[in-house]
Amino acid sequence: MEINNILVVSPMFKQLQQLIEAEKLQKQFRYSSEQDFNKEALAWADALVAFNLKDNFDYSHVKWVHSLGAGVDRFLYQKKWDENVLLTRTICSFGQRIAQYCLSYILKDIQLHDTFHKNQLQKRWEPKTPKLLQEHKVMIFGTGEIGQTVAKIFSELGMTVYGVSLSGAQKVSFHEVLTMENFHSHLSDVNYIINTMPLTEKTSGFFNEDFFKCVHEAGFINVGRGASVNERALLEAIGQKRIKFAVLDVFSVEPLSIESLLWEQDNVYITPHISAVTTPEEGFACFIQTLNNIENNLPLNNQVDVKKGY
Repeated sequence: MEINNILVVSPMFKQLQQLIEAEKLQKQFRYSSEQDFNKEALAWADALVAFNLKDNFDYSHVKWVHSLGAGVDRFLYQKKWDENVLLTRTICSFGQRIAQYCLSYILKDIQLHDTFHKNQLQKRWEPKTPKLLQEHKVMIFGTGEIGQTVAKIFSELGMTVYGVSLSGAQKVSFHEVLTMENFHSHLSDVNYIINTMPLTEKTSGFFNEDFFKCVHEAGFINVGRGASVNERALLEAIGQKRIKFAVLDVFSVEPLSIESLLWEQDNVYITPHISAVTTPEEGFACFIQTLNNIENNLPLNNQVDVKKGY
């Protein structure tokens, strides 16, 4: 595949421009903010590098689209995609970042941070013994690269780690990988639930009332996609103490509306989609590597299966 004209559309396009120009590539580049992205610039391009696509644009003439994020639901979910257009995604430190994000909240729970802080405010000396990580079980929904990295770190710390995927194919670092049909038998036994799944037709609204009915006093962490969670069902599960706490980094609509009841829950922790941020340096490095692989007909470990949506 021959790529000559590359359009970079991103909130961080200026930082990317500096990095790309320092590389002195024999390509033509144009740079734009998402607000200034227009059809004329797209018509010029052989390749597009971006976080988002505008719905009313035709991308069929572009040879290659590269997502600056790990997820590609903004490119594929409930959209038509020309299968002749190559789609790749960014792979970098997302797994490490998300694993550390999740681990921080699990340790916060196990080490009784909230309990001791409340006691401190009341000047109460009330010793309690924190439990150990190896006494706990976690179920990770999504066993792709991010899910596998989270599983590796947690299993090395002694936790029992279950995975859930469409195929149920067994993977290293998971005690067992279950399918979407047979995970329920283990769900009531796990202490923590982590969603890393991409947003597809099969995962939209996946964490619903029926799901939460099978949960027993577990912590719920969503670092996948907000639309995978039925927020009303989650609130009910919190009220019924099936979910003892929820950590939410992603939402169906972002920013989260100030009217949302999630803001008001004492045991809900909200972060503004920061669990796995693409830095300019990492975004640049993955883009350059992918460009090199394309032009040299090398394998693409970050190519998206547009039929599956991930």
